[in-house]
Amino acid sequence: MLFFLPIDFVDQMLLKFFSADTVNHVVWPFIQVVLVISLVTGWVAAANYLERKVSAFMQARLGPMRVGPWGILQPIADGIKLLTKEDFIPDKADRWIFFIAPYIAVAAAFIVFVVVPFGPDWAVIADLNIGLLFVLAVSSVGVLALILAGWSSNSKYSLLGALRSSAQMISYEVAMGLSLIGALMFARTLSLSSIVNAQSGDSIWFLLYQPLGFLIFLVSGIAENNRAPFDLPEAESELVAGFHTEYSGFRWSLFFMAEYAAMVVVSAVAVTVYLGGWYFPFVYRLTEAKGYHNLYVIVSLLVFLVKLSGILYLYFWLRWTLPRFRYDQLMDIGWKWLIPASLINVGTSAISIFVVQALDGWRGMKTIESLSGGLNLTGTGKGVMIVLGLAGLGVTGLLLGRINWRSRDFNLKSQRRNIRLVNIPQGKPAVPAVASEG
Repeated sequence: MLFFLPIDFVDQMLLKFFSADTVNHVVWPFIQVVLVISLVTGWVAAANYLERKVSAFMQARLGPMRVGPWGILQPIADGIKLLTKEDFIPDKADRWIFFIAPYIAVAAAFIVFVVVPFGPDWAVIADLNIGLLFVLAVSSVGVLALILAGWSSNSKYSLLGALRSSAQMISYEVAMGLSLIGALMFARTLSLSSIVNAQSGDSIWFLLYQPLGFLIFLVSGIAENNRAPFDLPEAESELVAGFHTEYSGFRWSLFFMAEYAAMVVVSAVAVTVYLGGWYFPFVYRLTEAKGYHNLYVIVSLLVFLVKLSGILYLYFWLRWTLPRFRYDQLMDIGWKWLIPASLINVGTSAISIFVVQALDGWRGMKTIESLSGGLNLTGTGKGVMIVLGLAGLGVTGLLLGRINWRSRDFNLKSQRRNIRLVNIPQGKPAVPAVASEG
C-alpha cells in the first residue's frame, strides 16, 4: 500500500501552494503532459531497437549487437549520431517552411495524446465530449507537414513524395472515419473514455460486434502512417526517401519521431474503440476493495499498454512480411475496396441494431438491457449481434466482389496498348510490344 501513497501525498503538497482549481486544471494536467511526452519519446527510441530486433528474428539474423549487451544501447548511439550530424538546407529551398515542417508533424502527433484514455481517473489528461472527432481532426494535420516538407525542399523526389502522401491521405482518411461509425452506433458518444465505459458496462469488446470496422480502421491507419506495405510517399526504391530526402540530423529525427508517435495514436484509438481500452474482465473488482483505487488505475494502465503493444507488434510484422504495393494498387485498395466496405459496414451495422431492437420483447425474448451509457445488450442480444457482425463480413465480401468484378476492364496498360495498335501508320505491320498484364 505504501507504493501508492505518493500520488495522494503529492496532491496534498500541491494544495498547500495552489488552489484546488489550479491543481486540478493546471498543475496536474501539466505533469501528465510532461510524463506522456517523455514516455512517448522514450518509446520512439526503444521502437527503433525493437523493430530491428523483430526484423532480425523474422529473417534469422541477430540485429544490433555491437553497442552494449545485445545491442541494447544502440538507440543512444543513434541519437548521438543524429544530433551531431550536419544539418543543411538545400539551395533555393523555402527556408522557413523547410524549417517548421518537422515541428508541425511532431506537434500534430503529440497533441492527440491529450485525449487518449490510457486508463480511468488520473490516467487520462482531458476527457472531451468530442474526443474521437478531435483525434481525427488533429492527426490529419500531420500530412500537411509532409506536403510542406516536400514542396519546400526544392527537390523532385521530395515533391513526388509529398504529392503521394496527400493523395494517400485523401484516399484512406475517408475509410478510416467511416469505419468508426459502426462502433459509435453502439457507444452513442464521441468521448473516448465514455466509449471504454460503454464496453466495460456491457462486458464486451466492440471488436466482436464490428470485426469488419476494426479491420478497415487498422488497414487505413497503417496507410495513414505511411508504413509498409503502404510506404509509397517515402519509397526508397524510386524516391530515395520521399518527402524527407533533403532532411538530415535533428530535423530528420523529428519526422522519425512523428511517424512512431502516430503509430501509437492509431494503435491507441483502435484499442480504445474496438478492444475495450483499459477494460479487462475482473480487473474492476479492485475498485470494490477500499483504498485500492490507485492500484486499479495502474493495473488498468498496464492492460491498456499490453493491448497497445500487440497492435504495435503487428506494424513490425507487416513491414517484413508484405511487399510494397504499386501505386495503382494503393489507390484501388482505398477507393474500390475500403471505402465501399466501410459504407456497407455502416448499413449492416444499422440493420443489425434495428434487428436486435425489434427482437426485444418478441415472443418473450429480451435482447436489450438498457440504453443508458450506450446500447447495453443481454446475453441473447450479444449473441445475436455477434452473429450479425460475422454475417456482415460475408455480405460485404459478396457485394465487393460484385462491385469490382469488371475492374480489369479499366486496366490502363491494356488501353494504352490498344491505342498504340490503332495509331500505327498505314503500311507498317501491327506488331504490339510484349507487356505483362500483372
